[in-house]
Amino acid sequence: MATPAPVPTSTPPSASAPTPAAPRLLKALIVSSAGVAASHLVLSDTLYLSLAAQASAALGSGPGYSSGQAFTSALVNTFLLMPLVLWIGMRITGERKVGPVVLVGTVGWVVAVGNGIDAIDDRPGAILPLGSLLLVVGATALASLIRRRSRV
Repeated sequence: MATPAPVPTSTPPSASAPTPAAPRLLKALIVSSAGVAASHLVLSDTLYLSLAAQASAALGSGPGYSSGQAFTSALVNTFLLMPLVLWIGMRITGERKVGPVVLVGTVGWVVAVGNGIDAIDDRPGAILPLGSLLLVVGATALASLIRRRSRV
């Protein structure tokens, strides 16, 4: 008489086990760095358009849009880009439940831009204060360690 094959008592690790903390933190660090870089690039480029609109308006030939519109567009575009980059980046790396990363990263970016916009508004090519950029990246990466309890 043959013995029956043992029945597995747990699910395979790839099916439902969450990613350990260190790899998830590293993924979030990379994705949040990319999000800050992309959002800052969009912010600085569209603020440059705002400066160009101000200069051309001062010379008497407006480009068809006001500097206020370009400034608002800069803020809206960067505030929309950050959560998209964070969400897509974390999902591409295979992570689930990325809500805390997206929330903390987006709020941190809005606060950093709000506090540092004066430093880059009047000078083309200027960057936000490095400390605030690093703080956004660090806080966003640490938010990846927040876990919700799974329902049984």
